Amino acid sequence: MDHNLILQNIFIYPIKSLGGIGLTEATVEERGFRHDRRWMLVDTGGRFVSQREYPQLALLGVELEEEGLRVFDRKNPKNAVVVTFGLAQGPVRKVVIWDDEVIAVSVNREISRWFSDFLGFEVDLVLMPESTHRKVDPRYAVNGESVSFADGMPYLIIGQSSLDELNSRLESPVPMNRFRPNLVFSGGSPFLEDKLRKIRIGSVDFQIVKPCARCVMTTVDQDTAEQGKEPLKTLSSFRTVNNKVLFGQNVVALTLGKVKLGDSLIPQKD
Repeated sequence: MDHNLILQNIFIYPIKSLGGIGLTEATVEERGFRHDRRWMLVDTGGRFVSQREYPQLALLGVELEEEGLRVFDRKNPKNAVVVTFGLAQGPVRKVVIWDDEVIAVSVNREISRWFSDFLGFEVDLVLMPESTHRKVDPRYAVNGESVSFADGMPYLIIGQSSLDELNSRLESPVPMNRFRPNLVFSGGSPFLEDKLRKIRIGSVDFQIVKPCARCVMTTVDQDTAEQGKEPLKTLSSFRTVNNKVLFGQNVVALTLGKVKLGDSLIPQKD
């Protein structure tokens, strides 16, 4: 087994499908890192909107401030809005994310209007309250975990070596942000994460439960919102299993606590 595996990056994506934020440390909660994908944009029917259909969402950057999130237009950074932590003026509404229908709370009418103006159609920014428990698929849950508005699992881990291997096959290398991981580690061989099961990062235990199937969102340049065929085309040529293109591993937390950059990642016995 490879040794000297180090936590290199920590990322959260507070509003689903908007820009990510790199952290030096993060609080591990059952449904994902604190603030990770606790907010989401939905259309008038309550269905989530994402970069799959609206790649321009990549142009909305997010910054963590003391009182909340600052969301800004990357092309015009003065055009910004602040979403205060805990702000949820209502109404309470049902929202749909993939096959799940859950209860969420509308944040604020003016804030939703800001997002609607940016996108050119009506959307509502909603918050997942602590009282909502969206359950992880029971085939992969370890202790009946709940998950945020993430696609399906609380955490995603990728080794830097895996991206390096992919980039060695691409004409134009892509950054890690195409794959929206929460945890990136350095050291080890390419795709080592596929072989790991239980891991400890710092003092927190995690379990790797399933590979992550990748979609068209990986083809959206997170800086420009332009879409191409890569890296999905190349990735599919050597990472397809049962018609799914796999890159990275989905993870649940077995214990809670904090992780920080530079923490050792230590494989555990099952």
